[in-house]
Amino acid sequence: MVGLSTGEKHFIKGGIDQDLRSDGRRRLTYRPISVETGVIPQANGSARLRMGETDVIATVKAEIGKPSHLHPNRGKVSISVDCSAIASPVFEGRGGEELSTELSVALQRCLLGGKSGAGAGIDLLSLNVMEGKICWDLYIEGLVINADGNLLDALGALSNTGIPKVNVAAEFSAEEQPEVDISDEDFLRFDTSSVPVVITLTKVGKHYIVDATLEEESHMSSAISVSINSRGQICGLTKRGGAGVDPSVVLDIISVAKHVSEHFIMKLDSEISAAEADEAGS
Repeated sequence: MVGLSTGEKHFIKGGIDQDLRSDGRRRLTYRPISVETGVIPQANGSARLRMGETDVIATVKAEIGKPSHLHPNRGKVSISVDCSAIASPVFEGRGGEELSTELSVALQRCLLGGKSGAGAGIDLLSLNVMEGKICWDLYIEGLVINADGNLLDALGALSNTGIPKVNVAAEFSAEEQPEVDISDEDFLRFDTSSVPVVITLTKVGKHYIVDATLEEESHMSSAISVSINSRGQICGLTKRGGAGVDPSVVLDIISVAKHVSEHFIMKLDSEISAAEADEAGS
């Protein structure tokens, strides 16, 4: 929790009321965004994203696994977030563990939809290699390097991932697990067109803002995170904070999030393309 004096709190809330935040932004404006890709060579996909002073690394690792009995034609996805004590003193001890769990659960809801998989931004069917026998297991991991608010939106910005091409042995019995040959050279580009971004609207006073700083978050009443893909489809929704939200405003929040997401996705795609071009040229 950020310690603010009464005067500072009034200054922040007053600026938001006037649509002029303490750092000069309007209520629906993001801080400067920069992206660096390929930061973890051992991962199948990785990116470092800076949003103002917030700094996170997201990685995707792919491993061969076996589908579950309940979903024999789907792959599996595991999501975890590590809030380093270096990022903020409040992350030391249980504070970091609790926030890590909260962010992991929220990110899972935003990217994977409900328990049935309906509305999932990541197509689990595309991770199937051989029904009932072989699938890809994706491990999505986030590391918070520096925390200055809006961590969920930053962690939800996933870069493209390359999955090795797999050749399955032609002959095997029904009881046997097929042998696989995983290529070291040929990779299939994982389709991220349906993978959503996360847009969080944080309520401070009477108004909702995007990309809240740590100071703004310190006296928020609630925050609603909406995951939206490039086609404008809603993939998930989650709420944080103790205050309730009037159901009548949820549709308005989703409408605003969809509008904001268009500009956010364009900016993110531009930064990722530039980062990948720099990576290829180096």
